[in-house]
Amino acid sequence: MSDTKTFLITGVSTGLGRALARAALAAGHRVVGTVRTPADARAFEALTGDAHARILDVTDHDAVDTAVEETERDLGPVDVLVANAGYGHDGLFEESSMDDLRRQFEVNVFGTVAVIKAVLPHMRERRCGHIIAVTSMGGLITMPGLSFYHGSKFAVEGILETLGKEVADFGIHVTAVEPGSFRTDWSGRSMIRAPRAIADYDELFEPLRARRVNGSGTQPGDPDKAAAAVLRIVAADQPPRRLLLGNDALRLVRAGRDAFERDMLAWAEVSASTDFDDVSRSD
Repeated sequence: MSDTKTFLITGVSTGLGRALARAALAAGHRVVGTVRTPADARAFEALTGDAHARILDVTDHDAVDTAVEETERDLGPVDVLVANAGYGHDGLFEESSMDDLRRQFEVNVFGTVAVIKAVLPHMRERRCGHIIAVTSMGGLITMPGLSFYHGSKFAVEGILETLGKEVADFGIHVTAVEPGSFRTDWSGRSMIRAPRAIADYDELFEPLRARRVNGSGTQPGDPDKAAAAVLRIVAADQPPRRLLLGNDALRLVRAGRDAFERDMLAWAEVSASTDFDDVSRSD
């Protein structure tokens, strides 16, 4: 069997999506990449390799279904889906609107799910495939000022973990890729920032927002190395259910899990006290 695969990657104009598309093309794979504009489509198809652009807004679910059906019909089976399209919302919970929350979930959650749902029936029928979604270390830990973003990524994490259990018997792998801080446009042009309004939060939030703005372009993570890591899991017989990317992600997620463990153990007696008395317990 050939090792050459067909990738469908959403959001290949910049960032991790672009880096992964370039790496997959360089490795000899076919890549169908979604973009938002004709100019981006032309630039993508000018890359060296078997590159095919699709202009797509992942919030248009009918268009998502059409793009996947056309890809399967015209280019062959999608072996690897990478649901990468998304953006960040930087804003305090109290200062961010319900419209901000809806838009964040429309793209990061519903858009991701729509692409997966369009590809999944084909993979299930073939009894093979790899579904990858780029979430974030922010789907496992939290920081002030990113509550809506964290909410969207925590949601995707839960959906992916459950999906992986549902499709495991069909030969379909599901992986959440969780980058830390990478040198992409995430905290630059791909970030929506809610306007400030409540002075009570200034001391907490202003330094955090300044660090995110000033740190854009100097993050420790290398997108090309992230792309190489994703290609490694695609080639693996048993890929991971989760893949953290970056030393900062490893450090911060470990710290978050340790804090959860401390709370769980400290309050274990209270947790265990809520069962009926006649329920047998096993430790």
